[in-house]
Amino acid sequence: MINKVIDSAAEAVADIPDGASLAVGGFGLSGIPVALIDALHAQGTAELETISNNCGVDGWGLGRLLSDHRIRRTISSYVGENKEFARQYLAGELEVELTPQGTLAEKLRAGGAGIPAFYTTAGVGTQVSEGGLPQRYDAEGGIAVASQAKEVRSFDGVDYVLEESVRPDYALVHAWKGDRHGNLVFHATAMNFNPLCAQAGRITIAEVEELVEPGELDPNEIHTPGIFVQRVVVAPDVEKRIEKRTVSLRGTPDPQAGPTAPEGA
Repeated sequence: MINKVIDSAAEAVADIPDGASLAVGGFGLSGIPVALIDALHAQGTAELETISNNCGVDGWGLGRLLSDHRIRRTISSYVGENKEFARQYLAGELEVELTPQGTLAEKLRAGGAGIPAFYTTAGVGTQVSEGGLPQRYDAEGGIAVASQAKEVRSFDGVDYVLEESVRPDYALVHAWKGDRHGNLVFHATAMNFNPLCAQAGRITIAEVEELVEPGELDPNEIHTPGIFVQRVVVAPDVEKRIEKRTVSLRGTPDPQAGPTAPEGA
């Protein structure tokens, strides 16, 4: 029987070297592999290239690695909630490849499926396809590294830009349930990017909130088959933060909710 369960997050990430590329699952702060990121931070691994929808927030998620200058380069779609990210990027301390969100998702999916590149309409006629997007600034604020122009072809009269897929050294993901064979089930917003990252990584490490025995998961509910997963760590009590907490006073009507029906109506 194949048992992919590792005793601790620290042991699971112990062989990730300096300079490795990592696909990291989650969307905002939902479904991010906190235990694995914290273990990697404690280990001191540096010079990383991360591939993720965003880079966490200041001091949390990938933001912990970023704040200690452990990330050299990142491929991301949305980076607006992290002030330290913006500071490092503009100061020339961080290389950033901004990628349309759907394109990033397909880069991961295609990489995991063994497809080296694909055509998409996203970014045609912009700097995404024409090149010139600043990827790294120098200390004086000039552009040290800019994106290169990409191939554009026309199909049935429509232009498409060629995008290369990604195949990172490792993938770190967070799942709701998993079994000892590495079969994973994700929950709600954690479905964003986690299955794609799990499929793309050459070595995929999954932290799971609940570990079950093989055969307990309904095969129709498995999102990522165990063939894509090499290591499983149980992380039942990881802290889950809210990126932007929005609350209202009890009894205060929501101005966007429209008129309230009379009592008894």
